Amino acid sequence: MKKVMKRTLAAMVAGAILSSAGPVLAQGKVVKFVQNGNLTILDPIWTTAYVTRNHGYFVYDTLFASDENNVVKPQMVDKYEVSADKTVWTFTLRDGLEWHDGKPVTSEDCIASIKRWGARDAMGQKLMDFVKEFKEVNAKTFQMVLKEPYGLVIDSLGKPSSQVPFMMPKRVADTDPFKQIDSQIGSGPFVYVNAESKPGEKHVYTKNTKYKPRAEPASGLAGGKVVKVDRVEIIEMPDPQQQVNAIAAGEIDVIEQPPHDLIPLLKKEKGVTLYNWNPLGHQFIFRMNWLQPPFNNAKIREAALLSIRQEDYLKATVGEPEFYKVCTAAFICGTPNAVNAPGDLFVKPNFEKSKALLKEAGYDGTPIVLLQSTTLPVLTNMAPVTKALLEQGGFKVDMQSMDWQTVVTRRTNKGPVSQGGWNLFHTFSVAADILNPISTSYMVANGDKAWFGWPNDPEMEKLRDAYAKETDPVKNKELAAAVQARALQTAQYGWVGQWYGPGAMRSNISGWLKAPVPVMWNIEKK
Repeated sequence: MKKVMKRTLAAMVAGAILSSAGPVLAQGKVVKFVQNGNLTILDPIWTTAYVTRNHGYFVYDTLFASDENNVVKPQMVDKYEVSADKTVWTFTLRDGLEWHDGKPVTSEDCIASIKRWGARDAMGQKLMDFVKEFKEVNAKTFQMVLKEPYGLVIDSLGKPSSQVPFMMPKRVADTDPFKQIDSQIGSGPFVYVNAESKPGEKHVYTKNTKYKPRAEPASGLAGGKVVKVDRVEIIEMPDPQQQVNAIAAGEIDVIEQPPHDLIPLLKKEKGVTLYNWNPLGHQFIFRMNWLQPPFNNAKIREAALLSIRQEDYLKATVGEPEFYKVCTAAFICGTPNAVNAPGDLFVKPNFEKSKALLKEAGYDGTPIVLLQSTTLPVLTNMAPVTKALLEQGGFKVDMQSMDWQTVVTRRTNKGPVSQGGWNLFHTFSVAADILNPISTSYMVANGDKAWFGWPNDPEMEKLRDAYAKETDPVKNKELAAAVQARALQTAQYGWVGQWYGPGAMRSNISGWLKAPVPVMWNIEKK
């Protein structure tokens, strides 16, 4: 009784102090959200990190967006048309679009933003290969002129996940694509409050009261982005058990991705609801560095693939079979481009063949540097599994542990391991990112312009070009299969299983949209 009274008196005193300080937001209008990792990089074009992508959806808007059924719809765009020869695309922006600083969104802003995104993103790079020029028709209308017809223009501009073609003011978008921006001014439904945000503790976003949502109902990432709370705080809380305790106590409202081993605890909490916000799920991958020994040798990369058993990863990281699927298709089982890898690859390791390949390739036993993320729960157990499997296949492995943001930074280093480089790391993608050869950044093989690991394979790029130009779905599926076969032939990277996982929210939270991204518009807190 005394403890209860003390808490009540403390609450009354705190309330009196807050009241005397001026008006405050009702807690029902503040949502506290824990992501699957800490947010330290705020430029969603500079990095593919999902926590940064999430930040991007708070602050920025997109020309197009995919709905709950993965159909791309106009977002910032009011109307668009394409010429009879399909080489001139004309886009007109909606009325009332403005940046957080009050300036109107213009055609030149959008052109600069597309160019910056197109320099970094896999799908953007391929689109830009087909672009001849951009033309500013007027302040609200611009044209994209192509060298030849390209079938993925709208799919590219409506790409749902990393890296997203977010629109930024021209002065920001003009920043070198390989340097981070220093501004968080967007035109999205939330405003980033830099003065109240402190990386490592929290990031604060307030409702953009000047934002004009589309009239259509919200669906996936498309439709009306109606913000129904005053404020969202991203709380940095890397300890999963602390997250579970905090949501059970009502101290936080939403967890993006609770670890699978803690889901049984959340199921028992009456005040907590589990929600499958991303039904398509995710795929684990591992990436080898083509620039540095030993994975600059194709036979040694092949030996690594031969040592893989997907179920070892899935059991170690996910655990319950209801949340994972052994799938040897690169482009997500259950989707149009899925085709299984040949034989027992990724299902049953062939350690003896791996050892034979290593001997044939002249592997000298130098340990490969394997980066282990320790702060992203779903990745923590990946590297130890790889270490065990590769060692059985004849490799020596130096596993180096670090937080996820250090992995994200270190993987940009193209130098030798003696200078802070690396040989192999793990990550995962939401399925919506990897449904075809153009959107899948891991399939890009244009050397220095490719995703981390920097594979260089002109034959792969020819196949991807052919897919991009093809409009026949049957032929596209054949080309997707050819792309996967080529990736296996060169051992471009390894995909090591599909997995699924619900988010967690307090029972008084509603309106969480089904999408590849956990977005905070449409959410209500009662």
